[in-house]
Amino acid sequence: MQNYPVLSYIELPPIRVRNTFGGKLEEFKPLRPGLVRMYVCGPTVYDYTHLGHARTYVAFDAIKRYLRLRGYNVYHVQNITDIDDKIINRAREEGKDWREIVETYAKDYFEGLRALRIKIDMHPRVTSHIREIIEFIEGLIDKGYAYVAPSGSVYFEVDKYPDYGRLSGRFHPEEWRQEEDVLKEKKNPYDFALWKAWKPGEPYWEAPWGRGRPGWHIECSVMASRYLGDQFDIHGGGQDLIFPHHENERAQSEAYFGKKPWVRYWLHTGYLTIRGEKMSKSLGNIIPLREALKKWSPETLRLWILSAHYRTQLDFSEESLEQAKANLRRLRGALQGLQRIIEEVDPQSRLGDSEAKLVNTVLTLYKEFHEAMSNDFNTSRALAAALKLVKTVNAEILPAENYTAAILAYRTLLEFNEVFAVLDDIVYGVAQQAQKLVGKLVDLIVKVRAELRARKMYELADNIRAELGELGIKLYDYPGGKTTWRFEEG
Repeated sequence: MQNYPVLSYIELPPIRVRNTFGGKLEEFKPLRPGLVRMYVCGPTVYDYTHLGHARTYVAFDAIKRYLRLRGYNVYHVQNITDIDDKIINRAREEGKDWREIVETYAKDYFEGLRALRIKIDMHPRVTSHIREIIEFIEGLIDKGYAYVAPSGSVYFEVDKYPDYGRLSGRFHPEEWRQEEDVLKEKKNPYDFALWKAWKPGEPYWEAPWGRGRPGWHIECSVMASRYLGDQFDIHGGGQDLIFPHHENERAQSEAYFGKKPWVRYWLHTGYLTIRGEKMSKSLGNIIPLREALKKWSPETLRLWILSAHYRTQLDFSEESLEQAKANLRRLRGALQGLQRIIEEVDPQSRLGDSEAKLVNTVLTLYKEFHEAMSNDFNTSRALAAALKLVKTVNAEILPAENYTAAILAYRTLLEFNEVFAVLDDIVYGVAQQAQKLVGKLVDLIVKVRAELRARKMYELADNIRAELGELGIKLYDYPGGKTTWRFEEG
């Protein structure tokens, strides 16, 4: 008789990441055991969030979720650039104050994150960190890495930093040209701006070298370091940010702190394309996220985005989104079927050989899921493992009503959902709906009690307070008639 060891120990593989710096697959070891500090470049809020942005945000959300699933405490910072040439130009085009432009598109960005179930721990804005930016620039000037131009602009002198180019692989900065209108005041044409001198009609802040505003690259160095320290674990963003943005961030930060590496692992998402062309405003092929959400559910968009490895190119097509929608239906159906078995079927007292083999098939797919995610967060292969599990569930577990296989498959899909976040309504839906209903009922009772107090029917009002207290709901009355409540145990 064949013996199939059931619930054999599965050792999860170490997590490995492909570091843009060096291009090698490396074992993931954060600077502080158990803690991962991650910074992802967020939006410049001068236009609506589009699917290209969403691809990066969802990818790093999945990376964060998997690290948390593996037991790491992840602190995720994602900035908002709220002062920039693009914002100023947009304000001029629309005849609005630049701050109005910022708030309009920041609101759209936050609505997109909420729809996609992305929660960021800290969202620093540039204009809230001007003092720190000025101090950082002063430090670079004092260390000899930066100089003040006659106009009052400040530039980072690239030649003073000998390690320039190692992140991007671009070792000849003389090939790079930017800010053509100010080339005459730079020591070298490839020096980049830390501070831009004020021009009439532009917003400005006072600095020791004159009025102006921060350059783009210095903003992320300052905000990342303020909230994550002078060295941290992951810096992420789109592939298009490797040069010059991340190369310049790295140069000025390592120059300022005198430590290497400033960032341990650089991770970058591939381009989102439409018919092979990069999604970009210049080509006019942008798809705003808010428009995509009108046609496809957030879960479908997340599953579609994560159907490709984060570093690869992802091509937009109606067909690929319809496939994601179909896969989502299969995942939902399998999970609901497993829930039914767990709720209605009693655990087995013995597993036969075929049943034990089925259990081990589930465990093998569980291992495949983790092997995929541990190998540079390969969500494409992880999804393939989950869909193979769905096939097994439908073909073997549900017809046989195998409780042990069902509960193991269910737990596997729960871990899959911890990363992909596409089944939350099934996993948590009933509890969330019940909690919302309870909250609305308590709010209604509090309003009735307030009316009783207004009518001086204090005994009834006190009885309501006491009864709610017995249920663990404590009321707090404040001057002016305001009452709040919260659950309290004991």
